[in-house]
Amino acid sequence: MSVEVKVVREATDEVVGAVTRLLPQLSGTADAPDRESVDRMLRSDANTLLLAQTEGRAVGMLTLIMYPLPSGLRGRIEDVVVDDAARGHGVGATLTKEALRLAEEAGARTVDLTSRPSRQAASRLYERLGFQGRDSQVYRFVVQP
Repeated sequence: MSVEVKVVREATDEVVGAVTRLLPQLSGTADAPDRESVDRMLRSDANTLLLAQTEGRAVGMLTLIMYPLPSGLRGRIEDVVVDDAARGHGVGATLTKEALRLAEEAGARTVDLTSRPSRQAASRLYERLGFQGRDSQVYRFVVQP
């Protein structure tokens, strides 16, 4: 399976459709994005959306976030999802390697990501690519509407 990764800059029908189709495979609680929310995400200078395609069909996506801090430029990988039918064919590795290449090119000192313990295949992939577990706790505050 040949995988092509492209940086997405515009909320086209194809891109919105791909995000809408792929996101539920990652999160059952995330609302389906509309064109405006995808466009807002893409306009943010901090975000880079990568879309993986095989034979012209979107089979995966990843969001790279880069942000300057007093301690240096940092990167974060979020919302990595590979279509069920494309898993096990290197799509996740290809997306992640491209995100790491872009972060390195931009001068990021580190790139972090989180993965649920139940996603064992994803954890093995990240470790193979050089990510190391951290002795840390993640805290979340849920903002009420």
